[in-house]
Amino acid sequence: MKITKGTIIRTLMLVVVILNMALKQAGKDVLNVSESEIGELIENLISLAIVLVGFWKNNSFSEKAKQADAFLKDLKESEE
Repeated sequence: MKITKGTIIRTLMLVVVILNMALKQAGKDVLNVSESEIGELIENLISLAIVLVGFWKNNSFSEKAKQADAFLKDLKESEE
């Protein structure tokens, strides 16, 4: 089951409304955030997550990944 972007935005807007109500009750300033701003924030966070995952997956940081790279290098050298 896939959660749509609209569902996420509407859920976050509900959280913003609840926060605004709580802030009003406490006599504090209200948050002025539009649905498009939340949508843009979500898109930016997803983009950042994709970049970080792609970078992590395509570079050898863990010890096992470094060992696998060395093994692959040895295989290529033995074929030549």
